[in-house]
Amino acid sequence: MNNRRLWVILAIAVGIVLIAIAIVYWAEPAKSLPSFFPGHQAGSSHHHTKHGIAAFLVGLACLVFAWFNTGGPRTTRTPT
Repeated sequence: MNNRRLWVILAIAVGIVLIAIAIVYWAEPAKSLPSFFPGHQAGSSHHHTKHGIAAFLVGLACLVFAWFNTGGPRTTRTPT
């Protein structure tokens, strides 16, 4: 398997996982988050919106990275 293709597959997987984590942060209060998530607080009804935004943006960046790396080989211009 090509090294570039491996990076693309990994970036897509990480991007999808991070966007799913962002949705969990937006939908669940701090008391309902899994205990291994940053921001988990027992008894708190606060939503960690900033954590969700950060996870969403990093996930989106991973998907953009994968998109730009799926293009064909770069061609060089010759000066005319």
